Amino acid sequence: MKKSLLITLFLAVSLSGVAQSQIFTTPSEQAIPYRIPAIAMVKGGDLLAVGDYRHCRFDIGAGRIDLHLRRSSDNGRTWGDILSPQVMQGDGDLTPGHQEAGYGDAALVADRTSKRVLLISCSGGPLFGQSTIGHHQGMARFYSEDGGKTWSQPAYIGEETIYQPLAAGKYGPIKAWFVGSGRIFQSRTVRVGKYYRLYCAGVSRNEGGNANWVIYSDDFGLSWRILGGTDASPVPGGDEPKCEELPDGNLLLSSRAWGGRYYNIFSFTDARRGEGTWAKPAFSGKDNGGVEANQNSCNGEVMLVPVRRMSDKRKTYLLLQSLPFGPGRSNVGIWYKELSSPSDYATPETLAANWTGRYQVTQLPSAYSTMIQQRDRSLGFFYEEETHCGTKGGGYTMVYRNLTIEEITGGRYRARK
Repeated sequence: MKKSLLITLFLAVSLSGVAQSQIFTTPSEQAIPYRIPAIAMVKGGDLLAVGDYRHCRFDIGAGRIDLHLRRSSDNGRTWGDILSPQVMQGDGDLTPGHQEAGYGDAALVADRTSKRVLLISCSGGPLFGQSTIGHHQGMARFYSEDGGKTWSQPAYIGEETIYQPLAAGKYGPIKAWFVGSGRIFQSRTVRVGKYYRLYCAGVSRNEGGNANWVIYSDDFGLSWRILGGTDASPVPGGDEPKCEELPDGNLLLSSRAWGGRYYNIFSFTDARRGEGTWAKPAFSGKDNGGVEANQNSCNGEVMLVPVRRMSDKRKTYLLLQSLPFGPGRSNVGIWYKELSSPSDYATPETLAANWTGRYQVTQLPSAYSTMIQQRDRSLGFFYEEETHCGTKGGGYTMVYRNLTIEEITGGRYRARK
């Protein structure tokens, strides 16, 4: 057995009967650091985890960053060797217009009907905050046809997908675009042609500040449109976002904010044509009984899970939101809220308020997180943690944890099909 797999087996521990593994380890502040978790489940059940390997020790746009991957074929109990595809290795060249300097902040989705996997990342340079209309980061697209074992060359799709369309709207021309890392969401309800629809969220920067956008694709990422058009940002002033489909098929946007999250809902008038309108965003935090991020602003994942309420065996839904509980970037965990009827998510204000409870995953300093539902209906939770050292070296150890809905909710709910 290879040494790396032995290490993985050694690091896998049982906490309340669940598996935990250090997928990408930053053992010291002198080591090349890891950051930014993304995870997907390939058709058939294999798990695919991705993280930034930051030679430059800073965010995408500062120099060389590679993307590393690992795969699991047993619901996360063991993981194979680290994969470092040559096509995902940066060269550190920050010459304007050169997109191969680095690849980072990956967003990932595996098609539910085939072995195809799509990975989108930020690319090149400069930093998001230093970008200009004429010199900004790009957006790279990679495909795998074999569940993440091998990958295509990158295609750079930022100009035609984001910069050119937004330049014609009231928010453009924009100076920068940043992909919301973690999970690209694939619709459960909208299928146009061969594929179920994809939704990917991000944030732009222009003279007036930041703005969130959701782009959608009906051909598994070959072409994209801006949901709601270029004049209607779901969260003006928003930060790194994620998206999810509500039980009625409308789309939820969750955006990073100091002290909690901003939520907004896109209500479809014609889902197949992508037509509808955004509502007014609502803040979720301590004052309205929402998701509280004490003294921090951090990226996390939003996800809807069908569940059964154990007190009366009724079928219902749980909305999950991960983020650091705080204070600061520490104590990453998951907030949850039952969505038992359409009235619970009729408006962003209603959805943002009165979350039911929360579950703390780690007691250590910790930051970004994402999650998926696995084939056994448990959750694959993937997050950043100061497991071995502080963050002065520029990164975290990337930890996978297998969780059940029963554990998260103290036995109040159980996952269902």
